[in-house]
Amino acid sequence: MATPLLPAAYFAATSTAPWLLLRAARAAHLRQNAPVVRLPERFGEATLQRPKGKLIWLHAASVGEIQSAAALAPYLAAHATLLVTTSTQTGAERAAQVLPEGCIHQFQPVDTARAVSSFLSHWQPDLALFVEGDLWPRMCRNLARRGTPAALLNARASKSRARFPRSYGYMLAPFRLITCQTEAVRAGLMALGLPGDRLKCLGDLKADLPATSISESALDAFQTAAKGRPVWAAVSTHPADEAHVLAAHRTLLTNTPDALLLWLPRHPARAEAIRAAADGLSLSQRSQGEAPTEKTQILLADTLGEAGAAFATASTVFLGGGFGREGGHNPYEPAKAGAFVLSGPRVNNFSAAYARLAVDGFTELVADTATLTEALGSRLSKPHQAPWQGSETNAAAATMNALAAYLP
Repeated sequence: MATPLLPAAYFAATSTAPWLLLRAARAAHLRQNAPVVRLPERFGEATLQRPKGKLIWLHAASVGEIQSAAALAPYLAAHATLLVTTSTQTGAERAAQVLPEGCIHQFQPVDTARAVSSFLSHWQPDLALFVEGDLWPRMCRNLARRGTPAALLNARASKSRARFPRSYGYMLAPFRLITCQTEAVRAGLMALGLPGDRLKCLGDLKADLPATSISESALDAFQTAAKGRPVWAAVSTHPADEAHVLAAHRTLLTNTPDALLLWLPRHPARAEAIRAAADGLSLSQRSQGEAPTEKTQILLADTLGEAGAAFATASTVFLGGGFGREGGHNPYEPAKAGAFVLSGPRVNNFSAAYARLAVDGFTELVADTATLTEALGSRLSKPHQAPWQGSETNAAAATMNALAAYLP
C-alpha cells in the first residue's frame, strides 16, 4: 500500500527533526511526575531485561484503557510474558493495581525512528495489542515490516479517524484483527477499506467490568464527612471541567449551605490549582492529612484508587472529561454503583455508553455551568438507584475467543 501524503510528510518531518517528539515526551514525563529514572523508556531504552520465551505487548494509553484491558490480562499472561505500556503515570499506577503479578510495565516509546527500533529490537513482541487507540504511524509501519501480528481491541468512535481516513486506513491495513464496540464503529472502519472479516463487533469491554473496588478507609472518611449532608462528587475532572464544577458548587451553597463536594481530580497534581481557585471556601485536602469537619464544603481527594468510595457515597456524580478535549470518561463505573452520572457534552469517546445509560435512566449531559447547577439542584436529595446491571453479552470472553488464533 502506497504511503498517503500525510503519513509521508510525518515520516519526513520526524526523521529530520526527531527532537520535536523527544522534547514533548520529556515534558510529558516530567509533568506527570513520573519517576525520572524511567525517562529513558520514553526514548525506547528499556529499563528491564526481556524474559526468555514468548512475549505479548499490550499498549493501554492511560487509566481507562488499562481498565478495559484488565479482564483480558490474566488470559494473555497465561500464554506468554505480558509487557504493558502506558502513556501516563496514572496509567502505570493503575496497571500495578489491577494487572496480574508477573506483568512487565514500561512507558510507551516516542514515535521516532531510533526509539521505535530500540523498543522493538529489545522486546521482540510476538503479538502487539492496542487498546482502543493511541496508534502512531512509525510504530504501526515497523510492526508490519517486522511481520509482528497486531490487533486493535475495543475500537471506539474517533473524530481523528473520520478527519484523516486515508492515514488511519494506512496504519490499520496490516492489523490482523480489530474488535469494535458498536456496529457503527465497524461500519466506519469498513469505510476506510479494511477487510470486513478482520472487523468484529464484540461490544464494549468497559461495560463488562466489575463494579469499581472500594477503599474502606476512603469510604469511611467520605461517609463520615457526608453524614446528614447533601453530597455530590466530581470525579476524574480535568482543567476544562474545574471552573464549571466550582461555579456550580458555589451556586449550590447559596441555596444548600451544608452541601458537600467530594472532588477527585483525574490527575492529583491538579490539587494546587483547584485549591487556589476555591479560595473563600472551606476545603480539606486528603493528601495533606486534613480531616474534614462539619464546615468543610469541599473534600479534595487528590489521591488514587478512591473513586469507588466516592461513587458509593454520592448518589450524583459529575464525571469529568466532557468540557475539554479528553472525550469523556467511563460512565459505567459510577452507574454500576447506582450513582446518576452528569458530564459535559463532549463525550465522543464514550458516546455509545452515555446514550445507552441515558435510556436506562443513569446519565445526563449538561451543556454549561447553568445546566450543571440545575441538574445538581434537582438530583441532590435523591438516593442511589439500583446498580446498573451491565451488558447482556460478554465482550471480554468474545475478545479472548477472537484473539485465540493469534496468540503465540
